[in-house]
Amino acid sequence: MYFAALLARTEDGWEASDTELDEVETLADLADLAREAAEDDEPVLVCIEQEGAWFGVVRVEGEEDPRIFVSDAAAAARSSYGEILLTDELLGREPGGEEDLDLLVDLDGTEDGEPPSGGEDDEDGAAGDGRDDDEDTAARAGAPAGPVGDVELLADFGVDGTALLSLTSEDALTEIADALGCTDMLEAVR
Repeated sequence: MYFAALLARTEDGWEASDTELDEVETLADLADLAREAAEDDEPVLVCIEQEGAWFGVVRVEGEEDPRIFVSDAAAAARSSYGEILLTDELLGREPGGEEDLDLLVDLDGTEDGEPPSGGEDDEDGAAGDGRDDDEDTAARAGAPAGPVGDVELLADFGVDGTALLSLTSEDALTEIADALGCTDMLEAVR
């Protein structure tokens, strides 16, 4: 299950709104969506979480390039929304290289890394859980297990790199909202 929210700073504090990512196909689309929610050139945070697996934060300010943090690149690489955040630059890959995140998204309903139902046997005759293949594919695509990106993107809002790295996927967005002073607004749109 996914949750995505926009947190936009205004002169009165932070405003939260949930957002649909169905029309978002690229990081540029996501940045445009954030800029539409911005008041003047104030920062907007796009927060995405997949329940218990990973979370990501994209910070957009004016026309600057988005700053990105993803808590677990390998888990996000198996997600259709995660692949939007995992740019070649973020993963340290050559643009247009052999690694292609499109290979990681399985359109049979298992795009979030869940094993296919039915317990099919793998080539060796053992029941396959899909995890080894997912992990192998993520590793080949250059998506490391663990965090990637700008760990200091929230430092000026009271969440330094050490604090950001210590957040768990289950409570990360709530703790970020706590630091921003907009927990009630975030929970209202959740």
